[in-house]
Amino acid sequence: MKTSERPEFATQRRNELFDSLIEMFLMDGFSHLTLDDVAARLKCSKSTLYTLAGSKDALVKEVTKHFFRKATLAVETELAEASGSLNRITAYLNAVGRALSAASEQFMLDMSNFAPAREVYEMNTKFAAERVKTLIDEGVAAGDFRKVNAAFAADLTSATMVRIQLGEVRQRTGLGDAKAYQELAAILTAGISA
Repeated sequence: MKTSERPEFATQRRNELFDSLIEMFLMDGFSHLTLDDVAARLKCSKSTLYTLAGSKDALVKEVTKHFFRKATLAVETELAEASGSLNRITAYLNAVGRALSAASEQFMLDMSNFAPAREVYEMNTKFAAERVKTLIDEGVAAGDFRKVNAAFAADLTSATMVRIQLGEVRQRTGLGDAKAYQELAAILTAGISA
């Protein structure tokens, strides 16, 4: 008689696999990998990978979602530790940059060229722009920022974030994504400070 795995073990193993996949994809990208390559590098079977997603494309999308969930948690944790409007917006954008700093240029290129992963990135970029708008609104209400149109500042931030995501900022300036987010934070906070 076969005994089934304990649910907490299965969940732990699943999370470990996703973490390993994130690490692999961030370092090397994913477009050149086959499921056989992935299984060999993770020392697991393809059937194990199929428990995570039904195809390579679906696996890439799930790994991308897992990465951004973890990144969002890390960013929000760092934001929660910051106080003061200026520090909070700086902490937020710098944390976003740090979260993306683990991603190789190949991963960013692969993500940009693969629509399902790009959609996940775009959704997270929109969320981040909304978060910036909220932080600006809070700073204006507290009197820490000059009265600015928070929607415009957030839209400007969002447009820059999209350009970072598409690789345009790297191409035109040579700045990696993490450094671009740091520069964005510096310029934005200097522009809205009271």
